[in-house]
Amino acid sequence: MRKFVEGPVDRLQCDIHRYSKGMSRVRWPSLGGKEHDIWFTCTLRHTAGLFNITTFLRVTPATAMSAHQPDFLSWLTIGVKEKISASAVMVLMTRSPSVRVGLQKETTLHCQFAVDHKVPHLTVEWHLQQHGWHRTKLFSYSSSTRQTEGSGVAVKGIAGGDASLTVPYTEVSSEGTYVCSVRVPPLNGSVDIALHVIERPRVSLTTEEEQIPRVVCNAEVFYPLDVEIHLFKETSSGQLPEKLEDVTHCSHHKHHDGTYSVTASVRLRPSPQDSGCAMYSCRVSHVSLRGLYIHKSIIGPGCWTWIHLTLPGLVCLIGVIFMFIVLTRRSCCYGNKTVTRR
Repeated sequence: MRKFVEGPVDRLQCDIHRYSKGMSRVRWPSLGGKEHDIWFTCTLRHTAGLFNITTFLRVTPATAMSAHQPDFLSWLTIGVKEKISASAVMVLMTRSPSVRVGLQKETTLHCQFAVDHKVPHLTVEWHLQQHGWHRTKLFSYSSSTRQTEGSGVAVKGIAGGDASLTVPYTEVSSEGTYVCSVRVPPLNGSVDIALHVIERPRVSLTTEEEQIPRVVCNAEVFYPLDVEIHLFKETSSGQLPEKLEDVTHCSHHKHHDGTYSVTASVRLRPSPQDSGCAMYSCRVSHVSLRGLYIHKSIIGPGCWTWIHLTLPGLVCLIGVIFMFIVLTRRSCCYGNKTVTRR
């Protein structure tokens, strides 16, 4: 297990559970395997989400269990301070237990396994679980029959323990829990990978010149649904931006690809306290921004900024310089002419 572990060991969470084969009497194929072996699973999870590792541990008890009852009815009793020796025979892991990806992207879900004997008879499967218990088979491969169903996994890599799945084009419908299963009789292990589709909003801020002007902030084609929009007003008095309360939020619009758009607007009604021009800003927060936000600003309608004031003057200045150059060249040309008297 150590060769699969990365990062500081103080970030690991370890769980050990008994594992039941039920009524199966299949012997583990490696050296020392017995039909009455008792099994455990040891799962290591990195608390920062770097990996999940599940290892199957084999213990051979001194006495054999009955062949006519499930193995869990004759499990080995372990004392409080008692130690037992176990052999790690199969490891199943993922380095992508949780994946965040945007729309129309290609992403690879990592799944790797290792077995303690060569050329095991194994079956690899991938399923997508959505909306409760609804499961869709995406891929399957059997080493005994060499048959393959589905796509996304490089069959050549399975022999080396790589069962990673490639999702070529992500959509909203790609979201869910992907389950990588590896079966080597009598063991059946799996790892879950949560795929989250995250698309950041496209934000625009405009003014609409109506009888009562308004500022409109649009957040478009984002996913998932929840988004927060706040509008602010800042005057030339140097005070902190004022959060506007009288904001109208339109209902979310759902697009055909599953993304959403929403609009927030505020009507500009001047008050006696207003002096000079105002700047309006829109602040949009969404899960795709990881605690940050998108900020857009715009000058209020009817305001003259330094751009408006200097742009005409700049145009006039360029015209004057151009005319000065033209007249200077003309005067030079006339001054250099040779006058011939008859």
